[in-house]
Amino acid sequence: MSRPPFGPRFSWRTADLRGAARLATEATAGVVRIVEGVHQSVLGSMGLPGAAAPGRTRGITGLVYRSIHGVTRWVDAGVQTALHLLEPAAAGAEVSSARRDAVLAALNGVMGDRLAAEANPLALPLQLRQAGQALDLAALHAAGAATGKVLVLVHGLCMNDRQWLRAGHDHGAHLAQALGYTPVYVFYNTGLHIADNGHRLAEALEALLAAWPVPVQDLSVLGHSMGGLVARAACHHGAQAGQRWLGHLRHLVCLGTPHHGAPLERAGQWVQVLLGSTPYSRPFVRLARLRSAGITDLRHGQVRAPHAPAQGLADARPPTPLPAGVACFTVAAALAARRSTAAERLVGDGLVPLRSALGQHADPAHCLGFAPSHQQVVWKTGHLDLLSSPAVARQLVQWLQPPAGGPALATMRAGNSQ
Repeated sequence: MSRPPFGPRFSWRTADLRGAARLATEATAGVVRIVEGVHQSVLGSMGLPGAAAPGRTRGITGLVYRSIHGVTRWVDAGVQTALHLLEPAAAGAEVSSARRDAVLAALNGVMGDRLAAEANPLALPLQLRQAGQALDLAALHAAGAATGKVLVLVHGLCMNDRQWLRAGHDHGAHLAQALGYTPVYVFYNTGLHIADNGHRLAEALEALLAAWPVPVQDLSVLGHSMGGLVARAACHHGAQAGQRWLGHLRHLVCLGTPHHGAPLERAGQWVQVLLGSTPYSRPFVRLARLRSAGITDLRHGQVRAPHAPAQGLADARPPTPLPAGVACFTVAAALAARRSTAAERLVGDGLVPLRSALGQHADPAHCLGFAPSHQQVVWKTGHLDLLSSPAVARQLVQWLQPPAGGPALATMRAGNSQ
């Protein structure tokens, strides 16, 4: 029998409860606003007075809605105060869990930008981790586990660092065993703008290398899905800010990354447009707008500011080339068994089209130009299956292993990513 999602192994923190209560309050207020909007639309279509403002009613009806909002805010204030008082007493006993991380990661992916803007305790800060816990460099050094080869793994939308382990395989652990890397996993709020997460990641990497207990000879970054975009955004910010970590970066590998967007986000944009086409469905546009900034950035693969426009489907992003002096690689997956028009443009890996994952674009300014030897297509493989694919694991070892020709060949390999 399957275990319930919030069973004995799911541990809520007191701050989580406070954040969930705030979220429930906002959801209640949102539903009331939708109902009031429908009410006002119906009155307007009948030619009856009743609109104090767009989406608002007046008179006794308006008083009822305002009373509901007032009671909701009063209840939220009481719950927040009570739970806030409990936090110091419970802090020592609160622990995280795989299920908690998964729930928070999904929630942050959908509305993490709003959680962060409202300072909701459920909003995730960017954190470097190992084994699902905050990275402890002192303990790592004491155990002799810190090497001069650092591998940073950046997960995708609505996921978390623990989910690099899939079907018993973890690319980070595999590369640690095969090539001597020390894996460091990033856990972050995927609902924020990709450029903002790239900024945060770049700052974290600058601090990480400054505090790393042994000299770093090789820094490599592996990003899955949105994680590849965040890694590219971090490289852009690092170059703009003149940060030192970028000089240590040897490899950047993207797995199933929507370099030029994902069609499912664009479909969501059309849903938003259609909901706004009639007065009866227009109030429900609020639901379509729940897509976070991170999700809307996936419309075209936006990795830098200025952010993509909130409305419209045109690709207005500034071109962002691959980082200079870094060997850049990309892996694309396809559910189809062989190459075809449908496999490349429509199906892809179920989420990302093949051409987008390979960085190919009709506009030369946006084409990333991965070298042919720095590309791999894995057939009969889904988007998440890239995390456990034996073929991908073998290719990663081949790409990241020290070059047989020494430093000169390494420099040449980095140059062909331009």
